[in-house]
Amino acid sequence: MKLPRREFLHLAVSAIALPAASNIASAQSYPMRPVRIIVGFGPGGVTDIVARIIAQWLSERLGQPFVVENRPGGGTNIATEVVVRAPPDGYTLLLTTSANFVNATLFDKLSFNFIRDIAPVASINRTPAVMEVNPAVPAKTVPEFIAYAKANPGKLNMAAVGPGSVTHIHGELFKMMAGVDLVTVQYSNPGPALIDLMRGQVQVMFDPVVSSLEHIKAGELRALAVTAGARLEVLPDIPTVGDFVPGYEASGFAGIGAPKSTPVEIIEKLNSAINAGLADPKLKARLAELGGIVLAGSPVDFGKLIAAETQKWTKVIRAANIRLE
Repeated sequence: MKLPRREFLHLAVSAIALPAASNIASAQSYPMRPVRIIVGFGPGGVTDIVARIIAQWLSERLGQPFVVENRPGGGTNIATEVVVRAPPDGYTLLLTTSANFVNATLFDKLSFNFIRDIAPVASINRTPAVMEVNPAVPAKTVPEFIAYAKANPGKLNMAAVGPGSVTHIHGELFKMMAGVDLVTVQYSNPGPALIDLMRGQVQVMFDPVVSSLEHIKAGELRALAVTAGARLEVLPDIPTVGDFVPGYEASGFAGIGAPKSTPVEIIEKLNSAINAGLADPKLKARLAELGGIVLAGSPVDFGKLIAAETQKWTKVIRAANIRLE
């Protein structure tokens, strides 16, 4: 039977509108069951704690459990692949970190493309590091350290916690921009690196603030500068590296991502809920205790940050010839 033209056009428009209406309805009712947040690190670390803070907030805000699931291994690539392969329905999310930006260059072969396959949902915070030295080092400022390093090329050791880690790339960026020759000494985890730094086996380290703060306060380490773009509340008397090395800025980042093709309405609902949490004084204080600075914004803002950071660290990794051991 041939339909009248007007009725045919009405049915066609209705068919086109159905997916959009379905997405809106899905977003309005989302979430209807527990949501997983996949974390590429083991439990108990700063990244895991950040994920649990956000999960608790989202559970209370959206009325369904948001459950942290730790999938360590492969430099966070195992966790990322779990989310890449998950249905794009908002029920499997990824705690994205700086490791995701670095891995795009550090690993020669990945089964996914992070920028293409993970949709940015919301940024959470940035975590700057502190440039610190053993107190025996005769340098109390960044310019003094640069002069000392240039007078002793190849004689100062810089601790790093694995090739491509933030402790490594933040230090390599400093070496490039300050024009100094430091010998990188790799460690499997932060504990032994900090012990050797306090013993004087290595002379300098670019360590996340939260893990070194107590040692700095106790006088066991000397803070020369923070890697953020501005001074930090927890170290108000410590200048930034950029005060002496113009243009230097380095921070780790955390945020939430989802499989590509996740409905925009669900992404926007999650983004709104997370941003509300980042505006909450109690949640902000908890992130500050972990050395983090809240970084609210839209999904588009987070996508731009991911692209910029990926490009930035690609240049550093290639220039420093950083390779996995």
